[in-house]
Amino acid sequence: MNDESLMQQARSAAEASYSPYSRFRVGAVVVAEDGTVYAGCNVENAAYGSSICAEANAISSAAANGVRKIETVVVACLDGGECYPCGNCRQLMREFDVEQVVVQDGEGGLRVHSFAEILPNSFGPDSLP
Repeated sequence: MNDESLMQQARSAAEASYSPYSRFRVGAVVVAEDGTVYAGCNVENAAYGSSICAEANAISSAAANGVRKIETVVVACLDGGECYPCGNCRQLMREFDVEQVVVQDGEGGLRVHSFAEILPNSFGPDSLP
């Protein structure tokens, strides 16, 4: 599956966003090592700490299905320009050894980043003694 097709799936996931507070609809898809695609959208809550990012939602869905290695994360925003994962989601991605992150640029194009570009000098499971 190519990056543009995955971005379209992320945009579709964003349509399901529950975002009554920010009105910022985000969708994400993750591609597991075996090629299976899992989708997620942001789910907000009046208690902001209980909100769930689209990336975390998609990764949680993959993890619930036994995935432990994710190759690609694709993030789309329907209500803004560039949409990069937050720090918490970047660290969550680190746990699943993500290789690349694809985001939309401000003009609807794609930007592809290695994970090391997204979270340089990261700390994760393989960093432990």
